[in-house]
Amino acid sequence: MSNSIGEKFRITSFGASHGAAVGAVVDGCPANLELSCEDIQKELDKRKPGTSSVTTPRKESDEIQIISGIFEGKTDGTPITGIIFNKNQHSKDYSMFKNTPRPSHGDFGWMMKYGNYDYNGGGRGSGRITIGHVIGGAIAKKLLKTQNIEVISHVVQIGDVKAEPQDFNTLKENIEKNPVRCGDLKAADEMEELILAKKQKGDSIGGIVETIAIGVPQGLGEPVFSRLDGDLARILMNIGAVKGVEIGLGFDVANHTGYEINDEYQIEDGKVTTKTNNSGGIIGGMSNGMPIISRIAVKPTPSISKCQNSINLETMENEKIEIKGRHDPCICPRVTVVAESSTAIVLADHMIRSGFIHPTNLEI
Repeated sequence: MSNSIGEKFRITSFGASHGAAVGAVVDGCPANLELSCEDIQKELDKRKPGTSSVTTPRKESDEIQIISGIFEGKTDGTPITGIIFNKNQHSKDYSMFKNTPRPSHGDFGWMMKYGNYDYNGGGRGSGRITIGHVIGGAIAKKLLKTQNIEVISHVVQIGDVKAEPQDFNTLKENIEKNPVRCGDLKAADEMEELILAKKQKGDSIGGIVETIAIGVPQGLGEPVFSRLDGDLARILMNIGAVKGVEIGLGFDVANHTGYEINDEYQIEDGKVTTKTNNSGGIIGGMSNGMPIISRIAVKPTPSISKCQNSINLETMENEKIEIKGRHDPCICPRVTVVAESSTAIVLADHMIRSGFIHPTNLEI
């Protein structure tokens, strides 16, 4: 089972939804980066459950403990281990799924591949495992900040409700003002109403999350394999519930001609830029210095309280199931920080690989 990602800046996640703990080991972070539990905690607080009516009511403090990799307030070049102990598991809610896979979950695949499957809360396949992404991402974001690189994610669509575009600073300010984490406050209200309406009916709703990275230098990524957009697509598609990834215009390029969407070069304030950014900051697998923009399509939470059809693998008969427990009516608000973290991990890895960040000591 693969539980690690990254080449120079590498994240290995561990734990299960209803196990003793979840967390991550971050290897390859250079020494002398100022880092504290608070730096990681503020990111974890964005994804922890039970924070609003549009998230699962499961209550977890998600309090981080760093047990290695930091000495006197700075990284020391050794693996950084962050761990969070689970405190509010309701495993009895899942006993009925021991032999009955839930529709559109990973249960059936796990059962067929591994046989021995922790079905409590989805085990290792739970969205709770993204805590590891966020631990790694928090460290990556702190590392990128030393190079004046910022990464933010925001919800741009829930169901048929779409947000209007906003500038970067407005997005940063507005996403903290609403539980949906949408930069358009008017659309955010409509999105929240839609999510709560689906929740009331025992259903769920999907949406789209956009991530923007600014300050990224030219030349990250490789032209064939290890393309920057390829690595971003890989890590974003590895987030549970993500069913599509696009960079820049993405699938909309199919609706245009080359003349309409080619990003023409220009000199602006003595620097090479492009007049448009339809390529989302990546051309030929390499960053071109423009903002890197990606979007992910997030499916509706498959855990819904409506009656559904399934099978019993022990009796090999059809069976009706109703999923109890505590679940998000929409995953998008909490996925924002996971997408943000995942993007930061890839950018930090490529910054080290390309020589923009020293691999062992930030003070050199």
